[in-house]
Amino acid sequence: MSKAPLVSIVIDSYNYARFLPEAIDSALNQNYPRTEVVVVDDGSTDHSAEVIAGYGDRIVPVLQENRGQAAAFNTGFRRSRGEVILILDSDDALFPTAAASAVEVFRDPQVIKAHWPLYVIDEEGHRTGKMCPRLSLTEGDLRNEVLAGGPWCVATPPTSCNAWTRRFLERIMPVPEAPYRICADSYLITLGWVSGRTRLVREPQGLYRVHGKNNYAGQPFFQKLRRDMEVYELLCGLLSDFFSRQGAAIKPENWKRQSWPHRLALSAQEIAAAIPAGETFILLDDDNWGGQICERLRQLPFLEKEGQYWGPPPDDETALRELERMRKEHGANFMVFGWPAFWWLEHYRKFAEYVRTHFRCLLQNERLVVFDLRTSLP
Repeated sequence: MSKAPLVSIVIDSYNYARFLPEAIDSALNQNYPRTEVVVVDDGSTDHSAEVIAGYGDRIVPVLQENRGQAAAFNTGFRRSRGEVILILDSDDALFPTAAASAVEVFRDPQVIKAHWPLYVIDEEGHRTGKMCPRLSLTEGDLRNEVLAGGPWCVATPPTSCNAWTRRFLERIMPVPEAPYRICADSYLITLGWVSGRTRLVREPQGLYRVHGKNNYAGQPFFQKLRRDMEVYELLCGLLSDFFSRQGAAIKPENWKRQSWPHRLALSAQEIAAAIPAGETFILLDDDNWGGQICERLRQLPFLEKEGQYWGPPPDDETALRELERMRKEHGANFMVFGWPAFWWLEHYRKFAEYVRTHFRCLLQNERLVVFDLRTSLP
């Protein structure tokens, strides 16, 4: 890579005219001087074309008929010239340091992919206090870890959290367009895990917007879960082909048994079977499961304030006080520990002991622990 490589920031957009100026401005305002901005509008029907035209020759504009996210990625990559490629969703934004941070990472010739966390913002741009992704990102040579665990066995950052070298993308693109109309970033990220070294930029490099109409994140829980399972099947095939060409032994069935979407789908079924329809249950999942997982049950987070997740309790006494409040005020008759919150059972020992000694355990396995709060044990 040259001493001062050109960085291409490719913005993919579909009907996000209200957010697009912030995304473009953030790409243009990088403090790294050798940066180009390519904006691909994938057949928007709002006023996105007018927004793009307003930037004149400050950007490389591309208007195409609607063909989906993979097609936008492919077109943007073909029109780009940079040795370093960042792809930015048009409802997100980058900090001015993003391009420079990526260039610094890629000075190591073994690194083909970089990633970083983003601050989560709402529709108006206010920070929510959350990070994207929720789980901590890792780095290094992840090939053996992915071979053992399959897709998504490590925390997976969405599109705007990533940068790639051009030499890597030239090997794996174009992204197949029909199966990846959405979630095209999963194709790039998955092959990135196993094709070279990944490096973590520890400081957040931008903003991830959650506004209720995100093409993926804004979908209803079960619709998103079905899509996750479909994408997971695609990625299993992708990795199977990759590892088979290298002569590696693969076990896709083991991958599926431990995969996030399959475990979550099975958990939803088990909760629905264990708790009677119409009941209210407290869910402890560290706010990781991402939605109302049982359609016939009322679900409350823990800790809870005005129906919203309020973070873990500072101590056992707070947890116990809030449990009894929710039983009394909300009629919460059941409590479910999901596997992301199993650490609670060790960390909050007094709380866990109280629950185990006072209430009947209905179900316990590697995914769930379910308690019946309706009556206390003798």
